[in-house]
Amino acid sequence: MSTDVSGMIECRPGARLWGPDDEDSVWVAGIDLFLLNRGNAYDGLACLFGVRNSFGFRPVAEDCGFPDDASDGLRGDFAAYGGPEDVFGTTWLTGAELAAVDWQETDTSGTRSRASAAGADSDWGRVWSVMRILGEVHGSAEAPVLAETQPATHPHSSRRPPYALAATRRAGWSGVR
Repeated sequence: MSTDVSGMIECRPGARLWGPDDEDSVWVAGIDLFLLNRGNAYDGLACLFGVRNSFGFRPVAEDCGFPDDASDGLRGDFAAYGGPEDVFGTTWLTGAELAAVDWQETDTSGTRSRASAAGADSDWGRVWSVMRILGEVHGSAEAPVLAETQPATHPHSSRRPPYALAATRRAGWSGVR
């Protein structure tokens, strides 16, 4: 059985104008990770979120749950996948957390680095680029990504191909927010 990742990149346009703590600085849906994904790379899922971690990576953002302040768009997508009852591995990652990652750290075998599994030159590179651009435009290094993982045989998997990837603001659902 394969595993899918679904999620969305979110941003807070109001943070640049009013500051991150202002009541109008809410997260908004930016782009579905599905649009940036070219395939299911289990080493990247293991490295980032601890999903299918037979590689032995120390996950960057494992089981953080669903963000309390998620955008309406992300909440709707998450609910469409069945929410917490039907989704496992729900998590997220901020741009600031991503910037602090030691990309040279390896899996337990010492042969595969984080950079090769999920770095800028991997399939995840497009996600990191969009997060960086949203952060530059909206004045926040915290453009999130949210990701969720689910078996490809999930009842809702017919909506997207088996390799669907979704992320949000903190990079994650089992996701990326």
